[in-house]
Amino acid sequence: MTEPHVSSGAPRVSRHAYGEDPSQFAELIRPAGAPRPETLVLLHGGFWRSAFGADHLSGVAEDLSRRGWVVWNVEYRRVGNGGGVSETLADVAAAIDYLDRVPETPAGPVVALGHSAGGHLATWAAGRSALAAVGRVPEPVVEVGAVVSLAGVVDLVSAARLGIGNGAVAQFMGGGPDDVPERYALADPMAHLPIAAAVRCVHARADDRVPFALSEAYVGRAREASMDASLVEARGDHFSVADARSPDWSTVLGVLEDLLAEESARSG
Repeated sequence: MTEPHVSSGAPRVSRHAYGEDPSQFAELIRPAGAPRPETLVLLHGGFWRSAFGADHLSGVAEDLSRRGWVVWNVEYRRVGNGGGVSETLADVAAAIDYLDRVPETPAGPVVALGHSAGGHLATWAAGRSALAAVGRVPEPVVEVGAVVSLAGVVDLVSAARLGIGNGAVAQFMGGGPDDVPERYALADPMAHLPIAAAVRCVHARADDRVPFALSEAYVGRAREASMDASLVEARGDHFSVADARSPDWSTVLGVLEDLLAEESARSG
C-alpha cells in the first residue's frame, strides 16, 4: 500500500551557490509530484566542524521530498574550513535569505529542521527578527516560521560548561561563556526568548552526545516566556532522530505534520 503523500518518483535536485566559498551552497530537492506548500530548510550537525557536511542529511532530504516537501539542504562554513561563530551564522542567514531568489520554492511557510549543531542553527535562525529589532543582525529577508530541533544544542552556555563534543562549543565560539560573553549573547538561542516561531524539540534521553537536559531546559524557559514550544522524547539515541530508516523518524514526521497543521490553522 502506498503511504499518504509519498511519491515513488525520483526527486529533482539542483545546487545553488549563495556565496563564493565552496561551502556556501544549498541543494534544492523537489518532489516528483505536486509539492506541499511549505519549504523545509535542513541544517546538518557535526558540532560545527568541517568533518561533517550536508550529505549527512541526504537520506532525510530524500525521504521528505518523497513525502511532497520542497527541501533546501544547506551547507555552510564550519570550524576547519573557514567557519566559526561569525562566519557560520552569516552563512545560515544568507542561505535562508537566498530562498527569496529561488523561483521553484512554494509560497508557503519556511520551516527549519536541524540536527545537533544544526538544531542550534535552526533555532537561532528563527530568532533573527528579535535580534534585528535590537540591531544585532540585519533584518531577515526570509522568515523562519517554525523549527524542529533534533537533538539540538539549544543551550550553548550549558553545553560549553559541560564540554560536549570535546570542547566543540568553545571551539566554535572562540572561547567559553566567561571569555566571550558577547558572542554567546548573540549566538545562544536561550538568550533570545521568546521568539515568534513555534519550536518543537525532539530528543532522546539516551543521547550520549548532546544531553537531553539541554532541550528540556530550552523548552522550559521558552514556555515560561509564553512561547509555543514543546519537547517530544525519542526512544533511540543521538543519531536516530535524523535517520529516515530509524523508528524515531516516524516520531519526527508526526511532530512535523502536527506543527504544520497548527501553523495552518493559526494562519487561516
